Amino acid sequence: MTMTTRDRDEQGRPRNARPRDEYGRPLPYGSAGVPRVPDDYAPSTEQALADAREQLAAGRPFHAHEVLEGRWKCAPEHERDLWQGLAQICVGLTHLQRGNARGAVTLLARGAAKVQAYGMPYEPVGRVATELRQDSDPEEAIASVLAALEKIWPGDI
Repeated sequence: MTMTTRDRDEQGRPRNARPRDEYGRPLPYGSAGVPRVPDDYAPSTEQALADAREQLAAGRPFHAHEVLEGRWKCAPEHERDLWQGLAQICVGLTHLQRGNARGAVTLLARGAAKVQAYGMPYEPVGRVATELRQDSDPEEAIASVLAALEKIWPGDI
């Protein structure tokens, strides 16, 4: 049996150094790929919202998920479910892009429930996510979530 080694940082924590395509799929080592969100990315609320919106506007929900995950990891405890829910919605959008409709609906619903638990002004983002279906057009779905997310301002969180 051949043992594969995992990418690790200086402290020995697992990291994935493989390049990824626009949809977040791993590419072979040495491939160009698209720029990645650094593993140590710890954005402010303002930066996370701006960067996630930018990634969604570019049609890259996987990368928006990485941005939101970065905020989720460093956010105050009372905000973590919100950021996790937003990240899960973006993973659901990624599944739509990749043709995994069933997985998309599952993640969209899971993320929406977390986001909607925070009430207004986040509830519309969750509502948009719950309205998406297995046959939703990925580009239209991303645009709908982005439009709802654009109504949230850093002062709201």
